[in-house]
Amino acid sequence: MVQMTMDFQIRAARPGDESALFSLILALARFEQLEHTVTGSAEQLGLHLFGERPLAEALIAESASGDALGFALFFGTYSTFLTRAGLYLEDLFVVPEARRHGIGTALLRAVGRLARERELGRLEWAVLDWNADAIAFYEKLGASVLPDWRICRVSGRALESL
Repeated sequence: MVQMTMDFQIRAARPGDESALFSLILALARFEQLEHTVTGSAEQLGLHLFGERPLAEALIAESASGDALGFALFFGTYSTFLTRAGLYLEDLFVVPEARRHGIGTALLRAVGRLARERELGRLEWAVLDWNADAIAFYEKLGASVLPDWRICRVSGRALESL
């Protein structure tokens, strides 16, 4: 099988990218069969990425013609055991038609490079247990999938009453 190469670049998201990023977020939600849980908007995303007090950062993979092919969205964390800051990768996504061209690897490596440049203690993320392709991809790049940890979440009414 001959694999075609795809020209792309990875860059930091900037104001004006929020619509393209939000479209990719919706595509990710469809892939994960969670589109019904998306309640945000491109405008909110723009405020959270580029507002007075940014809450997260994003990298975009784009084609030579400027089409958004994928993204990585991440934010800061803190490890009490390491007593060091870290990064949490909230989402990493590449559109299906652009997969297997090194874009996901480039995005993950770019986030890892930021963590190293910032002298952070770790980079971590969650992966759905049914997504065997993603798990294999992450393990191939050196990630450890922690078997004993589960994500806990409080939202909506439960958060209001907590």
